[in-house]
Amino acid sequence: MKRALKTLEEYHSQGLQACEIAFTYGVYIKEEDTKNIRKKAQDLDIRLSIHAPYYINLNAADAGKLKASKERIIQCCAIGELLGAKTVVFHPGYYGEDREGAYTSIASSIRELVAEIKRRQYTIQLAPETMGKVNVFGGIDEVSRLVRDTGCGFCIDFAHILARDKKVDYTEVLRLFPGKEWHVHFSGIAYGEKGEKHHLTTETSAWKELLKHLPTEKEITIINESPTHVEDSVEGLKIAKKLGL
Repeated sequence: MKRALKTLEEYHSQGLQACEIAFTYGVYIKEEDTKNIRKKAQDLDIRLSIHAPYYINLNAADAGKLKASKERIIQCCAIGELLGAKTVVFHPGYYGEDREGAYTSIASSIRELVAEIKRRQYTIQLAPETMGKVNVFGGIDEVSRLVRDTGCGFCIDFAHILARDKKVDYTEVLRLFPGKEWHVHFSGIAYGEKGEKHHLTTETSAWKELLKHLPTEKEITIINESPTHVEDSVEGLKIAKKLGL
């Protein structure tokens, strides 16, 4: 816990206002530590979000794996709620042999999860993420459709969109995600014909390109996912200020 509090203080000292807690391989924050972390984040005006474990597939054919995926998401929601986090970001799953069937399965699971969150009276929101590999569920149209059909939130990863589609159509993104609040991921990215390969340090030109196209009328949280995410975030903040944002 001490390390978490120190990290938040370091972020605040550098002008950062958001922190995504990566439960990459499992939820590691204990319930008894959430109160102090939440208070520190609130005192420093840092918005918290959660990234759920990578071991999630809401289109798993194996019933046990599907159940475990749902349980991992709910566990993230439970700790996230105690932390005061607004969002739980997660990778929805894989296509399998039937893309439309994958959508149906994933949407059904998300409806169940949304209902469970409401039953528990949580305020935290589920956010399926746009994905960077072409053979993985998570195109911008698919995530937008999930939002409309299930009432879930969303995470727009612009690096993933670039890797998947080989371009970013900002007009289309704005059309597909008309909500007033956006949770955004961004970084440099290496990609090929099949999409994302790995994240890269964010170039200044990429920051300028993104910030120039983001709608100013929305409340947008940007989480940088580069290998040098803190330095990149500070650079992005400096560029935003120069642009008057």
